[in-house]
Amino acid sequence: MLLLLVTVLTVGFGLYLFLKYRFSYWERRGVKQSEAVWFFGDNLRQMLMRETFADMMKRLHDVHPNDRYTGSYQLLVPTLLVRDPDLIKTICVKDFDHFSNHRTFVPEDVDPLFGKNLFALKDQRWRDMRAVLSPSFTSSKMRGMFLLMSDCAEKWVKFFLNKNQEVVELNMKDALTRYTNDVIATCAFGIEVDSLNNPDNIFYTMGRRATDFNSLSRRLKFMGYFIVPWLYRIFKISFFEEDIKEFFYKLVDDTIRTREEKGIVRPDMINLLMEARRGKGNKIEADEKVIDTGFSVVQESDISNGKSSAPMKITNEDIASQVMIFFFGGFDSTASTMCFVAHELVENPDVQSKLREEIMETKSQLKGKLTYEALLKMKYMDMVISETLRKWPLAVFTDRVCTKPYTIQPTKPGEKPVQLSVGQNLLMPVYGIHHCYKYYPHPERFDPERFNDENKDKISPYTYLPFGLGPRNCIGNRFALLEMKAIFYHMLSEFELVPTEKTQIPLKLSQSSINPIAERGFWMGLKKLET
Repeated sequence: MLLLLVTVLTVGFGLYLFLKYRFSYWERRGVKQSEAVWFFGDNLRQMLMRETFADMMKRLHDVHPNDRYTGSYQLLVPTLLVRDPDLIKTICVKDFDHFSNHRTFVPEDVDPLFGKNLFALKDQRWRDMRAVLSPSFTSSKMRGMFLLMSDCAEKWVKFFLNKNQEVVELNMKDALTRYTNDVIATCAFGIEVDSLNNPDNIFYTMGRRATDFNSLSRRLKFMGYFIVPWLYRIFKISFFEEDIKEFFYKLVDDTIRTREEKGIVRPDMINLLMEARRGKGNKIEADEKVIDTGFSVVQESDISNGKSSAPMKITNEDIASQVMIFFFGGFDSTASTMCFVAHELVENPDVQSKLREEIMETKSQLKGKLTYEALLKMKYMDMVISETLRKWPLAVFTDRVCTKPYTIQPTKPGEKPVQLSVGQNLLMPVYGIHHCYKYYPHPERFDPERFNDENKDKISPYTYLPFGLGPRNCIGNRFALLEMKAIFYHMLSEFELVPTEKTQIPLKLSQSSINPIAERGFWMGLKKLET
């Protein structure tokens, strides 16, 4: 009994010393830090569902607001939270070679489908894969995919018109994920999927399961990868369920085999990866005389466009992983952003009316179908989308990992040099920056005029980060923007978005979801316009 007591006391004291040392990490380096809770770090409120992940980013951003950076703790991991725009530029752009990687989430050897995608790849492997994929997402390629997107949007609108109801009440999240599902199916795989008329199609059901971060098993896995990654490696605990992995592997295998057997060539991601595997490579051609997709577009950096020193060895597994992350981002995240756009149009009918006026004016100038050029000339459409991405960024933070020793030099009184070692995690609180009154007066107000021709040039550089920044920005940002603009052009041409009894005004974010989503869902009505 005495031996057991001594053992417990010894272990307890050892744990106390470890936690005391761990949670003084930043203080020992002369960096002001947040009031983290031992073991849980700054995540306790979010884990107890007392605040959203977005609110956590806002709270951490506002700690020591006059400092360029703050020490924080993501569970047990010391993380430097960087809030100063100039320092963000230095880290993510100017000195990118020192911060070229994201933090490892799912180890490649545990789940290759997740661990080998572009977001997770590191160092030269990331550069090589980025160079291969970049040609898929230029504005000229978007022009080629536009007709497919627009056709999906027209079918979506026609489905609800055919209901012949004055007001169709719907869960907009469910409806719009079916639209994004159809767009991805046709643009990435060449498969026509009508997810409204065929609601239980396998492409949609697998996509929904793959992107569900809110199930208990996914939440436990998410925490486990951060707390005890070594345990997950030992037991090979995969992020995706086996049937989901089998579906995507088989889908890619069948698509590649069919294209090779029948000589099918399509301008999409799978084709580019097949070409790269054959050693033909790809390059980004100049997008001359092509209108870009708006204020939110992040330009591609030359750092990822150079040729690799040796040809990439690309397997079907590699291709499946890249397609999966494209699907992962396009299926749920883009649909969620569209839902926030729709909600703001319901809550701000004056904005909706002004946008519809622009749509109808554009429509009157067209001879038939909507064109790529006509859509992208719509300034107010771009202002509405840009402001939604400012107020409701789906990526509430972006991160970097130090890959070479680096020193943050002092520039303000009281600062000391901060030595960053290899493996040090850094975090940029996008949501907090987007809701900072210094950069955006009345940040909680939805105001598209922030992005008009007069005001948009006043926005401070590196304070608008909906798609990240630097060489590791979101590669699919043009695709997502075009997809959003297409659906709202067709939707508002035929319907008025109106509130129903289930509509939550003002909108509140769910504290039980990792991703930003409405507390009571995105319920609203489609009211047919009077003709």
